[in-house]
Amino acid sequence: MQILIVDDDQALCRSLQLLLERERHQVFAVHTGEEGVAGLLGGMYDLAFLDLNLPGASGLDILRQVKGAAACPLIVMITGVQDAKSTIEAIRYGAFDYIRKPLDLDAVYAAVEKASAQFAAAKIVKTEPVTAGSRTPREIIGAHPAIIDVLKQIALVSDSGVPVLIQGESGTGKELVARALHETGNPGTPFVAVNCSAVVPTLLESELFGHVKGAFTGADADKTGKLEAAGAGTVFFDEIGDMSIELQAKLLRVLQEREFERVGSTKTLPFRARVIAATHRDLKTMAAQTGFREDLYYRLAVSTIHLPALRERRTDIPLLVEHMLGGLAQELHKEVNAIDQKALNRCMAYDWPGNVRELANVLTRAVLLARGPVLTDLMVGNAMGAPAGATAHQGEIRTLREIEMEHIEKALLATGWNISRSSELLDVTRVTLRKKIDDYGLHRPGNLEGAS
Repeated sequence: MQILIVDDDQALCRSLQLLLERERHQVFAVHTGEEGVAGLLGGMYDLAFLDLNLPGASGLDILRQVKGAAACPLIVMITGVQDAKSTIEAIRYGAFDYIRKPLDLDAVYAAVEKASAQFAAAKIVKTEPVTAGSRTPREIIGAHPAIIDVLKQIALVSDSGVPVLIQGESGTGKELVARALHETGNPGTPFVAVNCSAVVPTLLESELFGHVKGAFTGADADKTGKLEAAGAGTVFFDEIGDMSIELQAKLLRVLQEREFERVGSTKTLPFRARVIAATHRDLKTMAAQTGFREDLYYRLAVSTIHLPALRERRTDIPLLVEHMLGGLAQELHKEVNAIDQKALNRCMAYDWPGNVRELANVLTRAVLLARGPVLTDLMVGNAMGAPAGATAHQGEIRTLREIEMEHIEKALLATGWNISRSSELLDVTRVTLRKKIDDYGLHRPGNLEGAS
């Protein structure tokens, strides 16, 4: 194939060029947006790798400019910037693929192979790009290939209006994906969330459909239900696997007929909203075991998005920690702005059964109790509820430095940071103790009086 690389990083261009030429492709490189546009519209290339950020130009703007042209090649966007919005927009504007820097060679080879297969099968279809307008999907943090795939799926199905079923363990961010789908495909309209596991089953029907005055004991006024309140927006059914079989039958009818009645009323109301559902359960297995209606499952699962567990994308943990720390420091009015490597290693090694939600809770506790601007391994371990002396890896041998630092900190806390008493407990001189406090970067808690 004829391949064009548009990137201002000349070393990367050369490396990629040599790599692809070994695969017997003809590869050319340019380094500015202007050269890129000329090359993409020149009709010479089958595939192009286009950088998102070029000097004086945006890769997305270039993609918008050239994608509708008859001579435009398949375009793979590449970037070193963590930006979920750009990923979604690039796919929606017609990018063939999206790869994060540093480039994963397997991802590069896969993109080239997919392009070759399209050419070989003569199935290339070029369409006009979709105009995004002012859509601003919420940020989804991650650079792992599994998260990139999620962003691609959001881009591809956001405008279709079909039901989407989001599957994944608790705490993986299913509502965040639902909101991204809504804000990308249905901006400016209501997003109405229904937690099917948090509402008593006998009340959930009224919550969904609303009711008229006198429909049941305690119904002393008309009430608008969630389906009606959503209008032409989105209804998000969170943990739909917990919905009762009886109510599943009524929801199925709504999806089939696109209409419903308030409880106690015979007046039919139109249902215009898009349906997005989420669950941590295996609905297909539940349907086979009669725990969930099979016909409703297939209505909901027209398109499915699977969210990986955090332990399956550990390389995203540093990105998530950095993102969360910035917000937590501001929210909790703390001056925490960093995490040390051992603490980060602990986070990377832990399996996070509660996923991103658990990580957020641990960091919140650690920031609340932090003494100083840097989260240490001890602080994070305490926030995780690790037993005294526990480390990131079970059975790991701790260094003498780590043990000494923890022991000194315990003595200081036990004496209210009284240097004289602490030095006596530790059997060292005051000078030695002060030096070790400085060496280990220990900080006196703000609620204690000055040390003596």
